[in-house]
Amino acid sequence: MTTETEALTIDELAARAGVTVRTVRFYGTKGLLPPPVLGPRRVGRYGRGHLARLELIEELQSRGMTLAAIERYLAQLPPDLSVRDLAVQRAVVASWAPGTVETVSRTELERRAGRALGEEELKRLAAMDVVERAGDPGAGPDEELFRVDAGLLRLGVELLDVPLSHESVLAARAVLTEHSRAAARELARLLRDAVADKDAHDRRSLSARMHPLVVQALLTTFQRSLKEELREWLDEDG
Repeated sequence: MTTETEALTIDELAARAGVTVRTVRFYGTKGLLPPPVLGPRRVGRYGRGHLARLELIEELQSRGMTLAAIERYLAQLPPDLSVRDLAVQRAVVASWAPGTVETVSRTELERRAGRALGEEELKRLAAMDVVERAGDPGAGPDEELFRVDAGLLRLGVELLDVPLSHESVLAARAVLTEHSRAAARELARLLRDAVADKDAHDRRSLSARMHPLVVQALLTTFQRSLKEELREWLDEDG
């Protein structure tokens, strides 16, 4: 399992992110990726933060953003984002467009996850709608197939280490689904009323532009609300 301080060579980092070493170096020279930590013999070592940031950059680029736009996007993020925060950002970016679900073998799934995945972990990822079995569970690791939401995989793997039971994950998913659908319906109604006098082309254009902004706003609002609730809970226990 990857740790917060795991030291990866540039070749290992590139392989985990599914990019070339040349790409990693290019992002480094552009300032999009922090420099590595120099180890013995001045060999650069990369950690989980580098991997999470690299995956976010690749996700942004896959959505058609230019390097200049990616640089502006990253500059707006707090400099001390954790690996999990970066994974959440990537999940938000991945939600801007459909088509992030891929069918992969168990071997490929574990390679992308950066760890071996037992049956209980696969159940938890399925409960989070990150993976779904697409073939015979008794097949070999190269034949056993899974549908995986590539945008959510890294975040889902991070959450595997959170000490919550399978039942708690399912309950949390039900709460999030219920309230997110209610918020989506209300926001859709507000937007529909706001553009009622526009023609079809303008409505589609506005919808495409508003989608990522609304998702980001919902994420930010939820994060702040959750922090406040947890702070109150911890204060009560203290």
